[in-house]
Amino acid sequence: MPEITGGENSRPQWGSKMGFLFAAIGSAIGLGNIWRFPYVAYKNGGGAFLIPYIVALVTAGIPILMLEFALGHKKASSAPRAFYLIDPKWEWVGWWSVSFVMFGIVIYYNVIIGWCVNYLIFSFSQQWGSDPNSFFFKSFLHKSSGVWDLGGLNLRIAGAVALVWLINWAITYQDIKKGIERAVKLIMPLLFVITFVIVIWSMFLEGAGQGIRLYATPDFSKLMNLDVWISAYGQIFFSLSLGFGIMIAYASYLPKDANIFKNSLIVAVTNSFYSIFAGLGVFAILGYMALKQHTDIANVVDSGIGLAFVVYPKAISLLPFGAVFGVCFFFLLTIAGISSSISIIEAFTSAILDKFPISRQRIITLLCIVGFCGSLLFTTRAGLYWLDIVDHFLNQYGLITVGILEAFIIGWLYRTEKLKQHIVSRLGLTGVKHAIFKYVILQVWKYCIRFITPVALGFAMVTSMMREFSAPYSGYPVSGIIILGVGWLLATHIFAFGLCGLPWKGEKQWTTDNGTRSAVRTKGE
Repeated sequence: MPEITGGENSRPQWGSKMGFLFAAIGSAIGLGNIWRFPYVAYKNGGGAFLIPYIVALVTAGIPILMLEFALGHKKASSAPRAFYLIDPKWEWVGWWSVSFVMFGIVIYYNVIIGWCVNYLIFSFSQQWGSDPNSFFFKSFLHKSSGVWDLGGLNLRIAGAVALVWLINWAITYQDIKKGIERAVKLIMPLLFVITFVIVIWSMFLEGAGQGIRLYATPDFSKLMNLDVWISAYGQIFFSLSLGFGIMIAYASYLPKDANIFKNSLIVAVTNSFYSIFAGLGVFAILGYMALKQHTDIANVVDSGIGLAFVVYPKAISLLPFGAVFGVCFFFLLTIAGISSSISIIEAFTSAILDKFPISRQRIITLLCIVGFCGSLLFTTRAGLYWLDIVDHFLNQYGLITVGILEAFIIGWLYRTEKLKQHIVSRLGLTGVKHAIFKYVILQVWKYCIRFITPVALGFAMVTSMMREFSAPYSGYPVSGIIILGVGWLLATHIFAFGLCGLPWKGEKQWTTDNGTRSAVRTKGE
């Protein structure tokens, strides 16, 4: 078999450009776009928040997304092999990124999707009654008294989670064209249509204008607050699925002539526009609720889980044709969640298939069984506490650390010039346009990767750690923080290093970018 340098091995490809874009956008657009962004924008200056948000998009979101697309495409590899081909000692970065999202984030994320499935059913009869808050925490979750008061499994939630994992398995079991590409070509247009219908419907409700004004009215005084800028960078980074290894894997399935810059812009801008647009619907509903309950919007605004499973059910109970609205809303959350969860499974699967001589069907089946068993930990009565702690630490420290490492490895060790040439060679530009792009736009990109992005992400992480040391996160016991938060990060880190020590399948020797040649057993040896 021929020696490879990273970009010439045979690899499955997307059937169409649209299939790739839908898959990448579907990974980026998830539950957070609907329930997190509107609240973050409202809390951090309303319309004025768009200024730091766009700055973060230009200086961190698009640069890191372009880096991951270019790296996956140039190396035609999953995250672990792409970093291995830069230098074998960085292979663990790729394994860690795909490991803590596969055996952490997607495990509890699918539980939240399971909640959405249950609420989709509840919407037909508005089963939450007149007190959605009590129904969600007591009747539905059976929330316990604390982190270590586990109670038993919630069979209703466990059943819905089993269904979610079954759907994930059915989509990812097939190859990239027949599985994920076919699914996202159905899911994403449906997601866009339902979002459009919900937002337009919401904007014509009585009191909607008051809510939209509150959402969009700029408070420029907030721009002097450093926390607002940190929130903007955090929102961009998490929203675009950066640091997950997903975009590296997805880009590795692109044809050789793919325009990396153009694809990066489309995915990043679409994701951001969707967040802003969905926020109009959220605040239109909140304005309607405030009017009907004769209170201020500030009294009905909530973030995250509270918005989706408490505030919205309250609104659905007040709305004309509330059952129809409720079914549409929770179906929207379900398909948005699934479009993201399948991408996480694919990122890890791609890495395993690169590393070991195993069939796709076998590894997908094994991952979904293990993933479902892991999800059961979050369906106990203490599941909400566990979810909150693990989510905080994996997102706040795992993903940001990977982002900083990516910027450092590519910007300072591998040098961005190599990826820059790769991007430029596929632009299809000549003459002055080519020169301007190469020496101006990509020069800005290089400095973002080497300076702005790592500094911004590093500052956000240090600030978060300082708060962590001043008081335990959300008042949880130290034992919960250490075992579930720090422990989960360390366990996936150890797992990543363990995988690094195993040989790669396929080629006798690979030439890595640092000039070393690594002996690797061939299949069957």
